[in-house]
Amino acid sequence: MLMKLVSLNIWGGQKHNELLEYIKTLNGKIDIICLQEVFKSNVNTISNGSKMNIYSDLEKILKDYKIFFAPTFSNYDLKTKTNFGTLFGEATFVKNDIKIISEKTIFTYKKFDEKKILFHDDYGEYWDLPRNFHYVIVKNNEKEFLIANLHGFWKPGEKGDTKESLEQSDKILAFLNNFNCPKILCGDFNLRPETESMKKLEGKMINLIKKYKVKNTRSKFYSRDEKFADYILVSPNVKIQDFKIIDEHVSDHLPLYLEFD
Repeated sequence: MLMKLVSLNIWGGQKHNELLEYIKTLNGKIDIICLQEVFKSNVNTISNGSKMNIYSDLEKILKDYKIFFAPTFSNYDLKTKTNFGTLFGEATFVKNDIKIISEKTIFTYKKFDEKKILFHDDYGEYWDLPRNFHYVIVKNNEKEFLIANLHGFWKPGEKGDTKESLEQSDKILAFLNNFNCPKILCGDFNLRPETESMKKLEGKMINLIKKYKVKNTRSKFYSRDEKFADYILVSPNVKIQDFKIIDEHVSDHLPLYLEFD
């Protein structure tokens, strides 16, 4: 059986109506859905355009999936010392009929922080957020696959190399080198294609954005000049049946689609 994967940075659900309608089209048809910039909260509010309980909305649609949430921080008001119960991170959805061997969250920068805020307007340090990736090992046709869902390190400005992004690539490779099974690394890397941080990863994996000569992974809602942020990289033992960028404008990123066995 071929497996189908979609990766998308959902922009905090800022286009939540359009996003949820798109997610409905994936329900049951896509085996693994890797999402970044997901908010999970006990409050039903919109903050700076983002939907704080978008996780709950996704959960209601994708009922036939196992859900793994990998938060990087919790929204904490430094003035009132109140935790609003809002978490931010990646969500990985795996269809219930797919066997899961293991799963875990690996941090590439700092650790989970209960006292980080997302929005820099009031307190600054927007960029200095913990970063992680979530991975699952699944079994299909007696063959195991490792899928890693990454939201990469970022500082304000262009998506070039930083000390942190270079160390992040080293940490990812060191982790993936522990496994011999086919490996897929997807998500919003926050990197330009020509960076040394990307070249490190390409030393061990195939960059499908380059292989398929993709020219842009950003939607019409993204106004800056940067055309790249999102990638899927695979180990050489992944058999690719199809790869493409999906022209669905439900975020400031476009969805990435991979079919493999």
